[in-house]
Amino acid sequence: MAATDYKDYYAILGLTKGATAEEIKKAYRKLARTYHPDMNPGDKAAETRFKEVNEAYEVLSDSDKRKKYDQFGQYWNQVGNRSQWSGSGTNVDFNGFDFSQFSSFDEFISVLLGRAAAGGGTSADRGGTRRSYSYRARTGGGSTGYRGSRVDDFASEFNRRNSSSNFDTEATVSLTLSEAFQGTKRQVGSGEVTIPAGVKPGSKIRVRSQGQLDPYTQQRGDLYLKVEIQPHHFFQFEGDNLVCEVPVTPDEIVLGGAIEVPTPDGTVTMNIPPGVRSGQSLRLRGKGWPKAKGGERSDQLVKLVVVPPKNLSATEREYYEKIKASRSENPRTHLQSIRL
Repeated sequence: MAATDYKDYYAILGLTKGATAEEIKKAYRKLARTYHPDMNPGDKAAETRFKEVNEAYEVLSDSDKRKKYDQFGQYWNQVGNRSQWSGSGTNVDFNGFDFSQFSSFDEFISVLLGRAAAGGGTSADRGGTRRSYSYRARTGGGSTGYRGSRVDDFASEFNRRNSSSNFDTEATVSLTLSEAFQGTKRQVGSGEVTIPAGVKPGSKIRVRSQGQLDPYTQQRGDLYLKVEIQPHHFFQFEGDNLVCEVPVTPDEIVLGGAIEVPTPDGTVTMNIPPGVRSGQSLRLRGKGWPKAKGGERSDQLVKLVVVPPKNLSATEREYYEKIKASRSENPRTHLQSIRL
């Protein structure tokens, strides 16, 4: 980083170098709230200021990073581990050192290691004005670093999010078909949430102010509960409608008749017209799933599946034999003309 790119993190937060950890935290909270994107939608200047405030806090709230910043200025992150520049128990103290004298980090290191003369000097030397540099040596391994816990590290979080930070969260709620049909309640966080009747798989229920806490606005995002409905042994969903399979006997398919069919809110009588096909679906209007608006319900589709008797009585077998012998139609006649 060139000297002209140097950012005074203390000045950005409106502080002096001797500020305490608590003063840094307090100043940061105030500025972060002032320039937070949620408070300044579409304001690019506020967004830039917000990033600078977070960058300053990320460094000054961390005791190790702050120590390096106080010692090495704009080069704090390039220097890395300070032990690289110490030897024989002597640590270099750069407090009060003017790092703006250097045009690059390499020049700074050259002077630090006494290589300026051998390497052709500094940019200042090459420009005709020779500068002298000095630093103070401190013996021993003592540290004057700042102590204190790192709290509310929003700077790191900000690096993972863009300026339109979203504190909404999502969770899954698993319901039985009965709970989804009739509605129910669930304990979420510190309160009880009402699940409305008629939610379907994949539906989302918005629970206000139960999401993540924005530590700078002190407001919570919303929680979205994604509905998952447990499989049912009889009813399934087909779009907005419910579907089911109902077994019928051969005579019911041929002659028609009335059968009892379960629906979500009780059994109803359904008429089968004569001559329906096995696998054909009949519609029970208004007996399906509750619709979101108007209090109406979708339809229930009943698929008829012929189930032949497993154990024929002597009388049944006799009559089936008579039906077979006197059958007037061959349902496979159309297959005789099929060829490859």
